[in-house]
Amino acid sequence: MKAKSNSSLNRAAKVKNDEFYTQLVDIEEELKHYKEQFRGKIVYCNCDDPFESNFFKYFAANFRALGLKKLITTSYTKSPIAGGQLPLFEVEGLKPSGKEPFKIEINEVPDSNGDGSINLDDVRFLLRHDKNIATPLQGTGDFRSDECVGFLKEADIICTNPPFSLFGDYIAQLMEFDKKFLIIGNKNSITYKDVFKHIKANRLWLGYRNINSDMWLLVPEGEKYEKIVDGKKLKHIMACWYTNLDTSKRHEEFVMYKKYTAEEYPKYDNYDAINVDVVADIPMDYDGVMGVPITFLDKYNPNQFELLGSNRDRDQDPAGIYGRSSILNGKEKFKRLFIKKRKSKK
Repeated sequence: MKAKSNSSLNRAAKVKNDEFYTQLVDIEEELKHYKEQFRGKIVYCNCDDPFESNFFKYFAANFRALGLKKLITTSYTKSPIAGGQLPLFEVEGLKPSGKEPFKIEINEVPDSNGDGSINLDDVRFLLRHDKNIATPLQGTGDFRSDECVGFLKEADIICTNPPFSLFGDYIAQLMEFDKKFLIIGNKNSITYKDVFKHIKANRLWLGYRNINSDMWLLVPEGEKYEKIVDGKKLKHIMACWYTNLDTSKRHEEFVMYKKYTAEEYPKYDNYDAINVDVVADIPMDYDGVMGVPITFLDKYNPNQFELLGSNRDRDQDPAGIYGRSSILNGKEKFKRLFIKKRKSKK
């Protein structure tokens, strides 16, 4: 990926703040499904202040349990989050002002107290006694900088919560370097042209967390929040997990039980496709094109259904059929994906 100019690197600072910290419970709940896929891998968290990130906390504390080869974490100097949360680690001399971009690189977490288990006390001991573990970055720590791209090339799996406003750029970089990933993004990103094309091509899908289950993320100091839990300020975010790591979920057969009737499933005014308002109501006996909510991706099995397009971006298919608004009885329907059942193999 070509190096960006300084103005491009600082673009995130000019948009409405969209950087939030992920709660540890949400990371633990999702990543428990992928443990074997992390074994022997180099993991890179490239949008995380290593002194405050729960992604770093999770991978460092579970370094041995996951069988990681290496963990790399880098922070961004312009991030409004940096230095704004309670640090996970107090390490004298490493982070004097809380705004310097840092890299932490761990190849092993030794059992410092000999109790037979690895925990954050062992990670804290490692940071305090090995000056080569945590080092300042030369640049800003922006994930698109040459320095961070170098770490990206070395890594096997990328796992983080990138800025939502740069999600398209972030996905493009992962695809360019053919990286495995497990990341958090806004649900609205599903229909973005630069994201949907990868979902359609079966290069990107959703994680295990139910798409209807939004996340409560930690907000930066000074930002609006909706509730406080255990002293932590939280905001409700329409977010979900995106990945290209294999999941058992995407191989499950979606069971259909309803039968098609023209009255219950009317056709769009401008599409030769029927409208289905509820994913569970997809008819079992209709073989044509159907418009379904984006929550369908939570049940999407690429061997059972063909994903044709969405109604939010033009230029999604060679024929130019999809991308227009979906009109039903003169009224526009909200975001829709267009699908078709695959013929069953006998």
